[in-house]
Amino acid sequence: MPKFLLKRWHGYHFTILFVVAIILTGILTWYQWRIGVIGLFMLGVIAIYAIQARISFERDLEQYISTLSYRVAKAGEDAVTKLPIGIILFNEERVIQWGNPYISSYIANDVIGKSLEQISEELVGLVEGDEPSKSIQIGTFTYRVTLELDERLIYFQDITENEETRERYEEAQTVVALIYLDNYDEVTQGMEDQLRSRLMSQVTLALNNWANDNEIFLRRTASDRFLAVMNMKALYAIESNRFDILDQIREITAREKVPITLSIGVGTGEDSLRELGLLAQSSLDLALGRGGDQVAIKRRNGKVTFYGGKSNALEKRTRVRARVISHALRDFVLESEKVFIMGHKNPDMDAIGAAIGVQKIAAVNDREASIIIDHHDINHDVQKLMEEVENHDDLWSKFITPNEALEEVTLGTLLIVVDTHKPSLVIEPKLLGAVERIIVLDHHRRGEEFIKDPVLVYMEPYASSTAELVTELLEYQPKKLKMDRLEATALLAGIIVDTKSFAVRTGARTFDAASFLRSNGADTTLVQTLLKEDLEHYVKRAKLIETAEFYREGLAIAIADEEEMYSQIMIAQAADTLLSMKETVASFVISKRKDGVISISARSLSEVNVQLIMERLNGGGHLTNAATQLEGISLKEAKEQLQEAIDDYLEGGK
Repeated sequence: MPKFLLKRWHGYHFTILFVVAIILTGILTWYQWRIGVIGLFMLGVIAIYAIQARISFERDLEQYISTLSYRVAKAGEDAVTKLPIGIILFNEERVIQWGNPYISSYIANDVIGKSLEQISEELVGLVEGDEPSKSIQIGTFTYRVTLELDERLIYFQDITENEETRERYEEAQTVVALIYLDNYDEVTQGMEDQLRSRLMSQVTLALNNWANDNEIFLRRTASDRFLAVMNMKALYAIESNRFDILDQIREITAREKVPITLSIGVGTGEDSLRELGLLAQSSLDLALGRGGDQVAIKRRNGKVTFYGGKSNALEKRTRVRARVISHALRDFVLESEKVFIMGHKNPDMDAIGAAIGVQKIAAVNDREASIIIDHHDINHDVQKLMEEVENHDDLWSKFITPNEALEEVTLGTLLIVVDTHKPSLVIEPKLLGAVERIIVLDHHRRGEEFIKDPVLVYMEPYASSTAELVTELLEYQPKKLKMDRLEATALLAGIIVDTKSFAVRTGARTFDAASFLRSNGADTTLVQTLLKEDLEHYVKRAKLIETAEFYREGLAIAIADEEEMYSQIMIAQAADTLLSMKETVASFVISKRKDGVISISARSLSEVNVQLIMERLNGGGHLTNAATQLEGISLKEAKEQLQEAIDDYLEGGK
């Protein structure tokens, strides 16, 4: 405590005692006046001392206040001029009127008179935006910039060291990757030992060189599997090269006439090595589910990044998986009280045919199954098939509406989803949350959106159609199969439509499935009847194709008029027809549907991966067959977004 304040504290006590002394002296003078006079004299001396003490206190207090004011003012001046924080004042025209010395020393010289834009364009965005504070890069330094808009005042705090520390921390985070050689066992089966050894030596050497160049710890865990451990810095470098190791392995194996490709699953963003391993395995499953020859990177926030996917998925040479899935499907059907089968919205021939095939699987196992269909959302191209089904009393009785299905759901209900794996595309999304057990049968490449926790998944991107997959599952049912003519024909029609009459995405097993259906009563003449097109639709599709023009070499884009509405099937058919034109390597058709959504269908001859282009627009599909839907924009804006996605794909690498 300052001395003058201590004096003041004592002064308060002295005043009280002095008053008490006067009272006592007055009383004493009443009885003994001589002693009272002496007391009054002494009180006078004490009073003089008290006055001098008061004067001294006031002088000391004035000096203290004067000194403190100076120090506070000095501290404020030093804070403005010497602290490592930049301060600028600007006027209404965003011209700088004053800046402290820190601004001139570290950010820019002679800032007075300059506009905020001359210091950094981001400052203008800060003033115009809603954020009061943000990080801005100026030169080689990073600043935390805080705005006081009412005072037109901006503070700059140097956080370069913090940002560098954070960046080093992020770059040091552990990344786990699982590497898998697609089709290794099947391709090398029966291969001469010398050729297999030479092939694996080349593949292993390429992987080791790639690992050494990028500072990756790589270990082989099986004949066709590798484990890679790296940090985020290495992953950033590999991503910048778009995982060129995929191309290297493809070229090496192509020289040996062996179709082996690489699939990589990467897990990032977790501190636990166990969680990283699970993420990596999930990513690998996703990459394989999309057909292999690609990389899938899963991050903690759930975002997935894909690289590669240049080649078509190879057809499997073994039917073991189909047999295992068929028996597992039978077991689930037998354990269920009710079986519901549901395809995607606006179902096509493949979805309807596959649903009828699954219903037959339930029937041969003595279980009733119902096919869910929205009669107000039936594609024109499957209308003839539905008319045939209506004339088939037994089969027609198996079709129910989504509302009827929701009313009949029980705890023992099994839901089988065919020809899609995306919750947003199924006919009745509410059913996904109403049933506990869901099975997914699909031939599309797996996307980020996926039905949650299915009990069984059978996704084979190599297959021509879901109808082909269901046909194989029918073949392996243990009970003797007797198919109705319409049931077999519906499945065959689904295969023919998706393969464009066996012209695209057709493997040996596609013909095997068609042969099986033909031997079980499928009528090719009825298929042609079901697929007949009326003249009005043909002319309308031709009008859409007439608008096509080339964007970049070999990439044709057709766009409908704003007033015209086309069905999803017609848009897809237009893309198929456009692809058959000379010099066209990929086709894109843009049109508005009757529901107001803008649809883009994309087709290619495998030279261009249209799936990756559509995924940039939140769509998906196959390497040669993909689509997307856009809402809230015009056809012109949709075309611009498509062109940007094409540019990004071509310039970023295929």
